[in-house]
Order: sequence, then structure tokens, then C-alpha cells
Amino acid sequence: MPELPEVETSRRGIEPWIVDTSITNVVVRDRRLRWPVAADVERNLVGQTIHSVERRAKYLLINTGGGTVILHLGMTGSVFIVDRESPAGIHDHVDVELDSGKSLRFRDPRRFGSLHWCKEPLAHPLLAKLGPEPLGDEFDGEYLWKKSRGRKVSVKQFIMNAQIVVGVGNIYASESLFLSGINPKRAAGRIAHHRYDALADAIRDVLSRAIKAGGTTLRDFYGGDGEPGYFKQQLEVYDREGEHCRCCNTVIKAIVQGQRSTYYCSSCQT
Repeated sequence: MPELPEVETSRRGIEPWIVDTSITNVVVRDRRLRWPVAADVERNLVGQTIHSVERRAKYLLINTGGGTVILHLGMTGSVFIVDRESPAGIHDHVDVELDSGKSLRFRDPRRFGSLHWCKEPLAHPLLAKLGPEPLGDEFDGEYLWKKSRGRKVSVKQFIMNAQIVVGVGNIYASESLFLSGINPKRAAGRIAHHRYDALADAIRDVLSRAIKAGGTTLRDFYGGDGEPGYFKQQLEVYDREGEHCRCCNTVIKAIVQGQRSTYYCSSCQT
């Protein structure tokens, strides 16, 4: 699944191509995404000028003078720029055609992504209850420590809760917990303040490095410029079950938490 770094990489990839262009046509080939694409999307979008492209959590926000497109990439989705006449593939569900002669194309083989048009994006049900951005000023160890008091859920599941903090998906949760030396099985409410300081710093560091590397290519993620992400080469524990920890040589373990795989070093993480 594309996580925060992959979505941010996509945002940066498409932004220079679509900002200050006008939408001349919208082609919806298949409305059967996670939620059906509304019948009035084409009418609402045609004629709009794109002013900016933002990201909130794992959502892309394409802002126009009349409203905003909220786009979620789902499990296997991607957005990229093509020539307007470029033939569409079987999984290319939406093209937003631009007056530049280019199109913004949304591809989603498993159709778990979604596309919405709205006037007030931050009030949309998908965005209204989200926690702070992990790279923003609101997020730090003090915030995590306060939010965790009395919680029995594991710290891994705690930091993956989007109402606590957005964008810390499975890959980056495992990596951040390793970097901060915290066992993913430990109860969130039983972790000391100074360890949450370390965890917040680790989350910022891991996500920043992943964005700089263009995300993580694990199956079929490509950024908005069509290039693969390279952060997988820097992974310390994720998807390394049975391999040796680079710090202490202990064998990396894998467990399942909340139906997601967790990877950790039992020696480095306590």
C-alpha cells in the first residue's frame, strides 16, 4: 500500500505538470473504485484551473478555484503524467485531461482507491477526524505520551492509528520502532516520556529519509514521475524476517499485529 512517503513523492512528481493548467476533459472508464466515482465529477471538474496540489495523510488534494479533488491511492493505485493521446491500459480508470496537452492518469489494479469532489476538503468525512501530520509542528514526543496514557493497545498499533497521527503505515512503523529501540509489542500506555521523544524523532527521521529516497518499492509503487522508490534499500527490519540485525546480528523476527506483519529485533528493541 502506498504510505505517506509514496503519496508525498507522487504529489511532488505531478505538481509541476498540473499546477496552473486548466482541465479540458475528464474520462472515467470505470467508476467502481472503493466508493463509486460520482456521476457529476466530470461536470464539476471541466473548466476548472488547478491552483495547488497538497497532501493530507495519505490523500492527495488537487485544489481548483471551485473545489478540491480528494484522491486516495488505495492498495495499488498510482498517479502519473501522460500525453493526452497515450493509450489507456486495462487498469487506467480516470484521466484528467489538461490544456497543456498532458493528462493526469489514475491507475488502480485492485480498485481500492477513491476519487471525490468537494468544496471543503478538510471537513470531508474522510479527513475531518485525522490526527496531526508526523512532520508538522503539532507532533512530538509530548503529544504521543499524552495520547498514550491508559492505553493497553500495542505501541505499533497505537502509532498506526490515523486518529493519533497520520501516515505512519506498516513499513515505517516497524522501522521507527527499531530506530527508537522500542519493542512493538509493548503497551502504548507503559512507555516512558523520554522513549516517546525518541520515537517521535525516529518517525520524523524515517519518513523524511523515505521521502528523500522516493518512497519504498515493495511491489508496484512508482512515483508521479514514473520512477520507482528506493527506500527499500535502507530498511533495517521490515520484510527481513530470518535475516540478521545489522546492529547486533540477532535474527529478525516477524509477528502479526492487527492483521499486519510486524518485524523487529528482540535484542535491540525492549
